[in-house]
Amino acid sequence: MRRTLPILALATLFATVPMFAQQPTEKPKEGSVNDRRQDQQQRIANGVQSGQLTAGETKRLETREAKLNHEIKNDRQANGGRLTAQERRQVNRQQNRISRSIYNDKHNAAQAHYGSTEVGQRRDNQQDRIAQGIRSGQMTPGEVARTENREQNINRSIAADRAANGGRLTAQERHNINQRQNRVSHQIYRQKHNSRVAPK
Repeated sequence: MRRTLPILALATLFATVPMFAQQPTEKPKEGSVNDRRQDQQQRIANGVQSGQLTAGETKRLETREAKLNHEIKNDRQANGGRLTAQERRQVNRQQNRISRSIYNDKHNAAQAHYGSTEVGQRRDNQQDRIAQGIRSGQMTPGEVARTENREQNINRSIAADRAANGGRLTAQERHNINQRQNRVSHQIYRQKHNSRVAPK
């Protein structure tokens, strides 16, 4: 009798473990609005990480994605959670235009090259973190657009400072850039850990 009780307790525990396990999220239907959204976010993340998309290009793409997501949300709220056939066609056309822009931006001459300096490595690291946030859905398109806007401004400052100093940054300029990069790093962290996630 003494052995039976612990065995029953263990059996009950193991039987309930699957109930608490995280259930896999359903993949959207192939070709659906949500499937296209996820595919395009993955393409943007790949472009950010590879350097094929600059901060400015990413900001513009994610701004368009955020506007489209807002439109989809409003259309669904107006129609009991669904899109009408006409709305789906309109969204599909918009997604096609964004898809072409992603392709064009990834295959143009503009590339994100940061170099091997401390400042360059930091910029590259932050782009990797942004790409991971896009891929995981922890960062919404709007959050990515705002972060990439700040990254773009830092990149412009670095280019201007280097142009004024024969290709180098002074110690004070490096210090200022580092402080700005710290603020962006904190922003990325907050965005990846807040309650907002990209639409699925």
